[in-house]
Amino acid sequence: MTIAPALRLVDEELPAAAPHNLDAEQALLGVLLFDNAQLDELPDLDAAAFYEPTHGRIFASAQYLIASGLRADPISVSERLKADSGLAELGGQGYLVDLVDHAPPALTARQNAGIVADNAQRRELIRIGEEMAEAARTDQERSGREHVEAAEQALFELTKGASSRGGFQGVGVFVDRALELADEAFGRDGGLAGIATGLIDLDQVLGGLHRSDLIILAARPSMGKTALAMNIARHAAAGGVPTGVFSCEMSGEQLVTRLLAEISAISSDRVRRGDIDLCERGRLRDAGAEMRSLPLHIDASGGLSLTQLVTRARRLKRRHGLGLIVVDYLQLMSAGGGRRENRVQEVSEITMGLKALAKDLDVPILALSQLSRQVEAREDKRPQLSDLRDSGSIEQDADVVMFLYREAYYLARREPREGTSEHLDWEARLDEVAHLAELIIAKQRHGPIRTVKLHYSDELTKFSNLARAALHSTRAFDFSGGE
Repeated sequence: MTIAPALRLVDEELPAAAPHNLDAEQALLGVLLFDNAQLDELPDLDAAAFYEPTHGRIFASAQYLIASGLRADPISVSERLKADSGLAELGGQGYLVDLVDHAPPALTARQNAGIVADNAQRRELIRIGEEMAEAARTDQERSGREHVEAAEQALFELTKGASSRGGFQGVGVFVDRALELADEAFGRDGGLAGIATGLIDLDQVLGGLHRSDLIILAARPSMGKTALAMNIARHAAAGGVPTGVFSCEMSGEQLVTRLLAEISAISSDRVRRGDIDLCERGRLRDAGAEMRSLPLHIDASGGLSLTQLVTRARRLKRRHGLGLIVVDYLQLMSAGGGRRENRVQEVSEITMGLKALAKDLDVPILALSQLSRQVEAREDKRPQLSDLRDSGSIEQDADVVMFLYREAYYLARREPREGTSEHLDWEARLDEVAHLAELIIAKQRHGPIRTVKLHYSDELTKFSNLARAALHSTRAFDFSGGE
C-alpha cells in the first residue's frame, strides 16, 4: 500500500538492500494517527526502528503528543514537524492525511509494529557484523579473543533488547511464577526453594541459593572462602546444576586438586607432594572420574574484567546451561571501560554489574570478597557489616551477606608460654574449636540473620555439616587455613 511519493527520502547512508518494509511502516503510522489508543497496545518501539527517517520522526511526534494528553492526528503532527524538510518533501500534512485514509484495520497495528521491529533488528545485526569485521581487520591492539568477546557482547545486547519484556505485567503472571517456585520447593527433598549447598543448617536458614540473588561470602585471608565456595559449587553440580566458577586467584588445577582431595578423603597437601600409595592413587582416579561427569566449568583467567565475566557467563549459559555462578574474588576483578576515581567506586560498579547479571540470567551468583585489616584490630575478630563499608556498595547490592570466621586460626597464633596454666587453657580451647567454623549470615533480604556452625577439615580443606563428635577430634596438621 506504499503511498507515493513515500520513499524518496530513505537515508542515503543505508544501503538499498537493508531489510525494511515501507508498507508496514506506513500502515502502522496510519493506524496510530487515526486511533491514538493503539499506541498502548504496541510492543516497545522507538523512532530508530523505522527505516525511513521521516517515519521515525512522525512516530516520535505522535508518541510525544499522546503522552502529553493531546490528540495526535495529521494536523497536530504536521504542526510539530512544520520545520521538518523531510516531511515537506513527502507532501507535508497531505502525506499524513494519505496515511490515515489508507490505514488498515486497527487490529493490524501490533503485527505491523512487529515487522518494523524485526527489520530494525536485522539492520542492526548487519551493522554489528560490519563493525566487527572492520575492527578485526584494523584494530591490532586487541587480541582475537577480545574481538570475539566484543562481538558476543554486542550480539547479546541486541538479543536482549529485542526480547526484553519491560513494563507492567498483571499480578497473575507473578502469582503463577511464585506458585511454580513453591511447587518446586515442595517437590524437592528438604523443601528448598533454591539450590542446595549441601550444608543442612545453612540451607535451612537461606532456603538454598535463590535465582537472581547476589550472595556475598566475605572473610579475611586464610579463613577458607575459596574452599567453602568450591564445596558449594561441587555439591550444586553433583545435583545436576550447571555451575560456572570464575577463579581470579587460583589455577584450575589447584581448585580441582582440592576437590579431588575432598572426594577421595586424601590430604590435598599429600596429593600435591605425591605422598600417596597405590590404593590412594586409585581413589584419586575414581574421584577424577566422578568429577569429569559433573556440569562444572572453571574459568581461571587472571585479571578478569566485569565485561569479560558477563560475556563468558552468557556464552556458558547459551552453550551448556547455567544454574549457579561463583566468583573468586571481587577485589581481583576490574570494572573495565577506563579508569575510575578510586578502587571503591570500581568495586561498586562490579557488584552492581554482578547483581544485574544475576537478574538477567536468572541464576544465583556467589561472589567472594576480601575484608580489610580493620577486622584484626578488634578483640573479637568476627566480621561485621561495617567491615564492608569501605568496599563500595557490596552491602547494598547483595541479597545475602555471609562472613566466614574460624577462631582456631587466630587462637593458634596466640600460643602462651608452655608450662603455664594459660597454656593448658589454650590447648583445651584449641581442641574445642579446632574443626569449628562459623558462617555469620549478617544480611538476608528475605529471611533471618543468624550464625551457622560448620565442621572444617584443614587436611581436606573441606567444610561439612557439624557433627558433635567432630568437635572433639584431634587437631589437624596445622591451622594456617587456606583459601
